[in-house]
Amino acid sequence: MDVSSILSKYDLSKLTIGVLGGHSALDVCRGAKKYGFQTLVVAQRGREKTYQKYYKSRGEHSEKGIVDHVIAVEKFSDIIHDNIQTQLRAMNTLFVHSRYFWVYCNFADIEQKFHVPIIGNRELLRAEERSIDKNQYYILQKAGIRFPKIFQPSAIDRLVIVKVNEAARGYERAFFFAASVADYEKKAKELIASGTVTADALQKATIEEYIIGAHVNFNYFYSPLTSEVELLGTDMRRQTNIDGILRLPANEQLELLKKIQPKFVETGHVAVTIKESLLEKAFEIAERFVQATKQEFSPGIIGPFALQGAVVAENSKEDIVIFDCSLRIPGSPGTMFTPYSGYLYREQMSYGERIAKEISDAVKLNKLGLLCT
Repeated sequence: MDVSSILSKYDLSKLTIGVLGGHSALDVCRGAKKYGFQTLVVAQRGREKTYQKYYKSRGEHSEKGIVDHVIAVEKFSDIIHDNIQTQLRAMNTLFVHSRYFWVYCNFADIEQKFHVPIIGNRELLRAEERSIDKNQYYILQKAGIRFPKIFQPSAIDRLVIVKVNEAARGYERAFFFAASVADYEKKAKELIASGTVTADALQKATIEEYIIGAHVNFNYFYSPLTSEVELLGTDMRRQTNIDGILRLPANEQLELLKKIQPKFVETGHVAVTIKESLLEKAFEIAERFVQATKQEFSPGIIGPFALQGAVVAENSKEDIVIFDCSLRIPGSPGTMFTPYSGYLYREQMSYGERIAKEISDAVKLNKLGLLCT
């Protein structure tokens, strides 16, 4: 797709920042408004009130709220329809993609038929899917970044976590633990029998060594304008129902686990910090990751991404192990409540603000094409 020809028809003095209604939409809109851009949310009917009512821009001078325009669709994938794309281009829209964008829409449609400039590399998002050859593990390996050992079911010889897509919601994963081949087979049969997962999904599941360490999501931003990697913040996930289970005394947990299956559905994030002595390592792995994406998925990472993992302590030495990659804006608006963006910009900066700043800077430098695919 010739994005440059689309951008050439845009009025760069009247740009609109667009998002799907979910994931990080409000964070993106808040940042866009701070930098003077119009905002647009494509919302699914039945879930549009957050944007069309509660956070809609209002007041005599639109001084309250952050969402200027809402396009309501029957389902998120309708964004690919020509009439929706025409509206987006008419408003000079730059689209910020998120996990929502790729979960609810077809990869091929977005890569080939979505004729609206995307902030980020639209060719890279497939690599989040573990079922393809050049996936996130492939990038981590190319970058020389440590990640968990991957097992076949017949080779399980330690505690592993099985990452398998749910039957009801294919975009959510029904994690479960297993400590041996027999343990895996028993739990797999139970989950299939209960309808939680399908046998086909289990065949495509990823089985990772379970890493014992302090969980940390390292949330970064790579600027093509400066060729610098920035650490915007660090956090960790809140997940249901596992968070509730872990609040119980150990004996109550054991009784409860006889009746229910732990679930790891993400419901939010908690800001965390890391020791200052780990910062250099955190930057080093991010820089290697960016270079690997440039080599394998040119032009590589553009803007926000995250490496999610754990800090482990082995032989009196700390190391970072990465077990998940977000190759777009992560789903945590709370990264600004850790100090790292403030160390760089002398004030805390959210992802939405950082994206809007990059767009604003690119327009001034006449380099918007570096950010869009």
